[in-house]
Amino acid sequence: MNKEQMDRIHTGKGFIAALDQSGGSTPNALLQYGISKDSYSNDEAMFKLVHEMRTRIITSPAFNSEHILGSILFENTMDRKIGDKFTADFLWQDKGVVPFLKIDKGLAEAENGVQLMKSIPNLDELLKRAIEKNIFGTKMRSVIKEANLEGIRKIVEQQFDIGKTIAEAGLVPIIEPEVDIHSADKEKSEGILKSEIFNQLASLDKDVKVILKLSIPTVDNFYKELMDDTHVVRVVALSGGYTQSEANEKLAHNNGLIASFSRALSQGLTAQQTDKEFNLMLSNSISSIYEASIK
Repeated sequence: MNKEQMDRIHTGKGFIAALDQSGGSTPNALLQYGISKDSYSNDEAMFKLVHEMRTRIITSPAFNSEHILGSILFENTMDRKIGDKFTADFLWQDKGVVPFLKIDKGLAEAENGVQLMKSIPNLDELLKRAIEKNIFGTKMRSVIKEANLEGIRKIVEQQFDIGKTIAEAGLVPIIEPEVDIHSADKEKSEGILKSEIFNQLASLDKDVKVILKLSIPTVDNFYKELMDDTHVVRVVALSGGYTQSEANEKLAHNNGLIASFSRALSQGLTAQQTDKEFNLMLSNSISSIYEASIK
């Protein structure tokens, strides 16, 4: 494990940029960017376009280590290059930004008020490739829609079971049991979730480290105790469908909670913008997310 990268994620000022839209969400990401579905005819063309979008973001002068601690990549992005370097190497060597990899394969059908992760085939091989590509950690997402104790317990157990495998491989897992921001009992779900996370943290070997990626809580500073746990490197927040301004406002009321935004980060960016327009829009977004993250 890279100690410099660990120290940066653990104590650095800034946020984590999520550039990890996968196969299912890529068309919408491109549409938001101003590229319609009739602009490409197959997956390879689609992934080439989204890599060009991500490359434009990462190589922008606005995307820098002064504001950004880490960035989460999709597997296809990890395997591609920016210039003559693989994406993770470019991030760290040229930008000083710590690379993470999204490893989940999407969500299962809803059951007991939650959506578990689908199985992750060939996980060991994927983790090996991630290490070879100089990835620091991984990210995996599941979703809580109702305050169902059995469902939430299963989600947290699944996240931590896979997280232990990731930690044993030498990577730092981002545990992401998202609570749907539109849930009618979001606050109750968050209470159950926090309790179940503490139960799992207590079962970890003392040297295992994790990052928690959670929805911005209904009650300000609700996850403060999790930040103090010795196993927790950082607690980061997803935007969860909030607009950038909404997410920033809610985030700013939670001391120590930093952003790991995706849609809220790329909001307003389009392929049709000039480089000057694009870089200014990205700079304004990064600055506002950074300010909300350091309060």
